Amino acid sequence: MRSQSRAGISHQCWVVPEMDLTAPVLTGYGIWAPVAWLAAFVAAVIIVYLLWKTGESSYKKGTELERPYLSGNAEPEKGAVHIRASNLYWGFLQALKGYYDAIVPMHTGVLTDYMIWFVAVTALVLVIVGVLS
Repeated sequence: MRSQSRAGISHQCWVVPEMDLTAPVLTGYGIWAPVAWLAAFVAAVIIVYLLWKTGESSYKKGTELERPYLSGNAEPEKGAVHIRASNLYWGFLQALKGYYDAIVPMHTGVLTDYMIWFVAVTALVLVIVGVLS
């Protein structure tokens, strides 16, 4: 039995079929099972909570427990243990010294200069790709 609505469109086209929300859905890329995912999430939350509860309960914030353990040595001043970036990247900079010696003079700090380089290199790459293909 088909009932007609305006413009001759059948109401049956608008009916959404019943769907079992607990059944897994085969998508072609795998199975989507919302109940299984919900159960896995709840199980993960329970496991995390149990691990949290087994933690040390004698910890007090703002006490000696917050200080790092340095094998019994006193904690040095923050400035004494700070590693400067120039020291951290020394080996990297020495390995690429030839490259940096050529690039650093081109560094101006002006955004329009960088945009010109970006457009020029992009145009060069497009020309090379166009010639090779």
